[in-house]
Amino acid sequence: MDTLLSSEGDSQRTQYPYVTGTSIIGIKYKDGILMAADMGGSYGSTIRYKSVERLKQVGKHSLIGASGEISDFQEIQKYLDELILHDNMWDDGNSLGPKEVHNYLTRVMYNRRNKFDPLWNSLVIGGVKNGQKYLGSVSMIGVHFEDDHIATGFGNHLARPILREEWREDLSFEEGVKLLEKCMRNLLYRDRSAVNKLQIAKITEEGLTVSQPYSLKTFWNFAAFQNPTVGAEGSW
Repeated sequence: MDTLLSSEGDSQRTQYPYVTGTSIIGIKYKDGILMAADMGGSYGSTIRYKSVERLKQVGKHSLIGASGEISDFQEIQKYLDELILHDNMWDDGNSLGPKEVHNYLTRVMYNRRNKFDPLWNSLVIGGVKNGQKYLGSVSMIGVHFEDDHIATGFGNHLARPILREEWREDLSFEEGVKLLEKCMRNLLYRDRSAVNKLQIAKITEEGLTVSQPYSLKTFWNFAAFQNPTVGAEGSW
């Protein structure tokens, strides 16, 4: 009986997401990688938390951002802390770069998916090592790719078109921030889980900087916002 109960208890992990974060947007720019995320944590459709940090440093060269279940992201951070600690213990003058971290996370996510116990996140990994910029993504089932700009969640539908139109390889820091803010403002207008409190992280050869939380200027008097069902067939 005890064995039966314990095995049942062992399976009660995040089989379904409870507190989740929405989109992450990452781009390459002239000197490195920029990443943006808001700070909302949604309990179902209720925005329960408004100070959730979803951009974290990994070792010397990498930055990670996560959409999805917050507790699973905390578990992933534990894995990464162990990975970096083990790497540092070698003390051989080498350190893991963003490509190695990305490869490690694809194995972790795919392994958990095969156990039918996935980590319910979409991850964006970026960084700079030896002058090489790197930006990659991995989904909760281990699907991974690299690109010049990446967006998860609703951002994959609402921000990627803007990035395809306006992103350039030689963007300055100021231009990159302006582009990310445009994407985040678009999400704020259209994604119910987005909140107007965000952070932008920058990683270059010199290191990582994460901005203090701040809000964007918004405008809510667009005609389409005033009465969105006008002219809609079958509307109330």
